Amino acid sequence: MPDEPGGAGVPARRVLVDPEGPLLVEGPVEVVLEDGSTVRSDRVMVAVCACGRSARYPWCDTSHRRPARTRDGARTRDG
Repeated sequence: MPDEPGGAGVPARRVLVDPEGPLLVEGPVEVVLEDGSTVRSDRVMVAVCACGRSARYPWCDTSHRRPARTRDGARTRDG
């Protein structure tokens, strides 16, 4: 990609996409939130929430594994 942040010689971060789980990002990472604040993780691999249900957002807490409830109270695997 042209105009990548960091420029030539800086290795790209690897992001693993799991359609049923979080984004796995090789760390350390810094995430900029909607309000402009930043959070950082120095872990080797970081799980970033992709479902929006995590109580630890932006980090994944495996909430995507728990069934969600629909308006009528039925349980579903979809978030």
